[in-house]
Amino acid sequence: MRHSIKRQMIVVFLGLLLSFVAALFMINIHFLEPYYIGNKETQFIEMYEELNQAIRDGVLKNGMLRNTEVSGRLAYMAEKNNISFLIADDRGGYLTNVHDKEQLNNQLLGYLLNQAQKDSRVLASTEAYQITKSWNPWNHTDYIEMWGVLEDESQFLLRSPVEGIKESAKISNRFLLSIGSILILISVASVWYFSKRLTDPILELALLSEQMADLDFNAKYKSGGSNEIGELGANFNRMSEKLESTISELKSANNRLKEDIEQKEQLEKMRNEFLGNVSHELKTPIALIQGYAEGLKEGISDDPESREFYCDVIMDEAAKMNQMVKNLLTLNQLEFGDQDIVFERFDLAELVRGVLQSMEILAEQEEIHVIFRQEEPVYVWADEFKVEQVVRNYVSNAFHHAGEEKVVEIKICISEEGKARTAVFNTGSPIADEDVEHIWEKFYKADKAHSREYGGNGIGLSIVKAIMESFHQKYGVNNYDNGVEFWFELDVQ
Repeated sequence: MRHSIKRQMIVVFLGLLLSFVAALFMINIHFLEPYYIGNKETQFIEMYEELNQAIRDGVLKNGMLRNTEVSGRLAYMAEKNNISFLIADDRGGYLTNVHDKEQLNNQLLGYLLNQAQKDSRVLASTEAYQITKSWNPWNHTDYIEMWGVLEDESQFLLRSPVEGIKESAKISNRFLLSIGSILILISVASVWYFSKRLTDPILELALLSEQMADLDFNAKYKSGGSNEIGELGANFNRMSEKLESTISELKSANNRLKEDIEQKEQLEKMRNEFLGNVSHELKTPIALIQGYAEGLKEGISDDPESREFYCDVIMDEAAKMNQMVKNLLTLNQLEFGDQDIVFERFDLAELVRGVLQSMEILAEQEEIHVIFRQEEPVYVWADEFKVEQVVRNYVSNAFHHAGEEKVVEIKICISEEGKARTAVFNTGSPIADEDVEHIWEKFYKADKAHSREYGGNGIGLSIVKAIMESFHQKYGVNNYDNGVEFWFELDVQ
């Protein structure tokens, strides 16, 4: 990549390193010699003070040393600082650390007689001494020199060549060049390595973003790390998951929209089927009412018992139609959400006992043996009136399908999930497998002949289904060898 971060990092760091090495070269060339000269002035002054201290201590007198320890210290200072010195008294005595003392003596006399070189430059000056930088034409060398008088009036000359610092600067520059080349190679390798570690996750994120743009959400950031890039990668993964979830929801919504369109197309068919079912359910009772009413009008039988039977049939069929209309209205309100649901806490066991008590006469007529042993209260949260409808529908169905044994048992059990399951069991024949999945549909009758016998119209279980779904609770049916069990659940907490 022409403008890759890795290349930019290498160029920037390499440029900084080259600039740093070049700056060191410039510092060596322009500032090393002045620094050396300033440091040499300090060394001259320290040695000058050492010579005066020796005079004050009485170990240096008339240019002669009387203490070998001091002599060793002066020689060490001179050798350490690369200083040649000469001390001369007025009697012709000399103290020096060089073999050719004549050159130093002549230089000292030249200074004393004010015959120093014209190109000498004074660096520092006091009444007792003067420090200069001068050029020696005999050996073509620059020197830093200090001359003057000591406290005992002895003359002295300190000299140190400048050529050494120039050579040191050359050596230092060659050293910097060698070290700088090695550092540049090491730096290039290091910058390449660390930039690779930095840019590889970024390249991975770039590739991940391309895959996300192509709606490929299976790719994930895998490099990890606890730095900012690692956090960015984790955010990419979360964003990928959320985008995948959102797109999935959009597809689901689109699918639901298609289903809604299909359902809309089926509404007319369902409406026609509904009207056909209602017409079918009403046709028989209307025909019976019409036939028996015409018979009464025409006076087919003058027998009072026959007339009473005709009237009972008419009233019974009218009551069935009335009940069916009420059930249809109730089901319509439940399915379209027109009824308000009021959640309250009530005793479910007490509600079941109340339903059984109200249906006691029917149980006696059908000779049903009802079993309900729940003594302790069971408090649940729901709409009490609608729960009563569910219980009444279940118990009514159980009464009408109890078979020859005629046993109906109601149980309430509390689960670990905090649900109260109410089960209504009746003896008799199990429901056929092909009918189980349809019994909750409107107007569906598993046993049409028996349903007609007791006036069933296939709406009761549809009402149960609508009520339980409005509660968002579970319900169902279980087949057993000796009967059928219908159940529903409610929240205890």
